Amino acid sequence: MSVNPGHIPSRGDALPDNRYLDREESWLRFNQRVLELAEDPSLPLLERVRFLAIFASNLDEFFMVRVAGLTRRMATGLAVQSASGRRPREVLERTSAVARELMLRHADVFRDQICPALAKEDIEILRWDELSQTEQERLHRMFRDRIYPVLTPLAVDSAHPFPYISGQSLNLAVVVRDPESEATMFARVKVPPVLPRFIEASADRFTPLEDVIAAHLGQLFTGMEVVEHHAFRVTRNQDLEIDEDISEGLLQALERELLRRRFGPVVRLEVEESISPEVLEMLTVELGIKDRQIYKVPGPLDLAGLHAIADLDRPELKYPPFVPSKQALPIDADLFAAIRERDVLVHHPYDSFTTTVQRLIEEAAADPQVLAIKQTLYRTSGDSPIVDALIGAAEAGKQVVVVVELKARFDERANIEWARKLEQAGCHVVYGFVGLKTHCKLSLVVRQESDGTLRRYCHVGTGNYHPKTARQYEDLGVLTAAPDVGEDVSTLFNHLTGYSRQNSYHRLLVAPHSLRSGLVERIEREIDHHRAGRPARIRMKCNGLVDEVLIDALYRASREGVPADIWVRGICALRPGIPDLSENIRVRSVLGRFLEHSRIFAFEAGGDPEVWLGSADLMHRNLDRRVEALVRVSDRAHRNELVRLLDLAMDDGTASWWLDGDGEWTRHQYAGTPGDDEAEPLLDIQRHLMRTRRWRTVDG
Repeated sequence: MSVNPGHIPSRGDALPDNRYLDREESWLRFNQRVLELAEDPSLPLLERVRFLAIFASNLDEFFMVRVAGLTRRMATGLAVQSASGRRPREVLERTSAVARELMLRHADVFRDQICPALAKEDIEILRWDELSQTEQERLHRMFRDRIYPVLTPLAVDSAHPFPYISGQSLNLAVVVRDPESEATMFARVKVPPVLPRFIEASADRFTPLEDVIAAHLGQLFTGMEVVEHHAFRVTRNQDLEIDEDISEGLLQALERELLRRRFGPVVRLEVEESISPEVLEMLTVELGIKDRQIYKVPGPLDLAGLHAIADLDRPELKYPPFVPSKQALPIDADLFAAIRERDVLVHHPYDSFTTTVQRLIEEAAADPQVLAIKQTLYRTSGDSPIVDALIGAAEAGKQVVVVVELKARFDERANIEWARKLEQAGCHVVYGFVGLKTHCKLSLVVRQESDGTLRRYCHVGTGNYHPKTARQYEDLGVLTAAPDVGEDVSTLFNHLTGYSRQNSYHRLLVAPHSLRSGLVERIEREIDHHRAGRPARIRMKCNGLVDEVLIDALYRASREGVPADIWVRGICALRPGIPDLSENIRVRSVLGRFLEHSRIFAFEAGGDPEVWLGSADLMHRNLDRRVEALVRVSDRAHRNELVRLLDLAMDDGTASWWLDGDGEWTRHQYAGTPGDDEAEPLLDIQRHLMRTRRWRTVDG
C-alpha cells in the first residue's frame, strides 16, 4: 500500500482507504502469539501447558463475545462494513478460517509436542484404551462412587425433545440400539463440570473425564446396545445485553440477563474429527447451525482444562519462584509521610501490591485520622483484603464510597455478591452511569493531618484492585498526595456518584469527554515540535489499538517525520512501515510470564517529556463507552523511568514480536540468523525487570 511516493504530504492530505487491519483477525493473531509460547521448548514445560489452556479459554471468549456479537448484528441487519473495508460476511468467513487453522495447530501442539514432553517427565495424559487394567479397575470404582450419581442421560424421541445444550458444556452424543426392536435412538450425556476435567488414573497419569464416562455407558443405558458415542461442545453468545432503563435497578437487570445468557444462540460446535456423519448431521439440525460454525479437531476437546495439569506440584517444570520487591514503600516507613514527601511509582508484579496499594487502603481503614475513603472496583477477588478493609472502615464510622462496575465481563455475578456485602456493611455503593462502564482505577483517602488540615492521598493505576492478579498482571500506578491530583480525583468521584458535569481537570484525562481529544492534541503538538526542529517522538504502551481517530493522528505524525513506537499486547489495527503513510511507526508486542496490562503514553514535547499512565486502551469502548482516567506523571525520575521502559521494550536487542504492514507478527527471540543453534537469546524484558526491581530504591 503506497500513496504517491513523490508527494510530500501535509497534515490535511487524505489518507488511503485500506489503512486499517481487521480487528477480529488481529485478535486471533494475538492468540496465535500465545500459542507460540506453548510451542517454545525454551519455556518450562508446565508453563507451556498453561499457555495451551490460556489459548483455549481465550478462544472461547472470542467466540462468546466477538463472533457472537457480529453474528447477532448480521441477523438483525445492523452489521456494517468494518474499518478494514471487509463486509460483515467476509469478516466472519475470514475469522472462521483463521480460527479453524489455529484450533488445529493447537490440537497438534498438544498431541505432538506437549504430550510426548510430559511423558518424558512421567506425566501422561492418556485415552481410556491406553490405561492399564489396574488403572481401569480403579476408575470403575471411581465411576460408581463419584461420577455415576451426578450423570443424567437424556434420550431424544417423539416424547423427549432434543435437550438444551448449555454454553461451554462438554457432552457425549450417544447412539443406542434396542436389541428387541432393533430401533436406534439418540441420547445426550452432559460431562459434569463439577468434576475434574482430567481424572487421575494413577500417580501423574490422567485421562479425560468423558473417556471414563464413555467406558461406562452400558451402565447408563442398561439393556441397550451402545452403537457409537462422540464428544461435542457448544459455544453460545454470552455477551450481555442490558436495557439500562433508569427506572429499573441495574443490579436487578443484570441478574435477569445473567439467567438469559445461558440460552444465547450457538456460535460454535466443536466435535472430535472421528464423529460419524449421521450424528454430526443430527447435531447440526437440532442446534440450528451452519457448516462454517462446525469445528472438527482431534480430541480431547476443551483443553482449557489443562490448567489443572499446569497446577501440578512439579516446581522444576515451572517458572522459578519470584518475590516482589518491597522497596517502593518500605515496611518500616510511615506510609502517609512517604507519599507526602514525593509521589511513589509502583510497577506490579515487580513491586509488591500488598505493601503498596493494598497497604494504603488497609492503613487508611485503620487510621483514626482518616475521615473518608473513595474507591472504584471493576474486578477483585472474592476474598479481597481491599473489600475487607473497606467494610472495616465503614464499620468504624468512616465515610466509604465504592463505585462498583457490575458489568465487568464474566465477573458480573461475583461483583453483585460483594457489592451487596459492601452495602450491608454501611458503604455507599454506586453503580456508575447508565450506558457507561466505570473502568478507571482510582482510590482517594481523605485524612485530617496533625495540624488540622485535610489532605487527600490518591492512587491512580492501570490495573484492577485484585491481589491475586496483581501477582500475574503487569501494571503501573502512582501514589500521590499532590493537591492537583487530589482535586481532580475528588471531582471525578463527584462526577461518578452525583450529577457533576465538570469535564476539565488539572492532571487527568478522562473518557469519554477529554481522553481521545487530549491524546490527539498531544500527537499534533509533536508534529509542531518536529516542524520547529525541536525533539519530537511518540511512545505508547496499551493492550489494544483500534480507534481510527488516534490511528489517523499517528499516521499524520509519521508522514511529518515524527517517529512513533507502539508497544501493544493484543489487537492492533494500525499498519506500520507503509511507505508514505507509516514508515516512521514501529509496533512491537511482548508476551511472557506476566500479562502485560499497563498503559503508558509518552510525548517528547520538545525535550521535556510528558508521560501519562492509566486505565484506557485505544479502543472505541474505552474512549466512548467507559469512564477511564489517565494521570500525568509529574516526577522527572518517574518520567525517565517509564521512558526507559518503553525504549527497552522497543530495542532490537529485546525479545518481542514485530508487526508488519500486512498484519503478520514475526517473533524475534534470538540474535543472529534464525535457526542458528548457537544464536544468543535476546533480552527477556520481564526477566530483566524481575532481576533489577529487587534492588530498586525509593528514589529510583
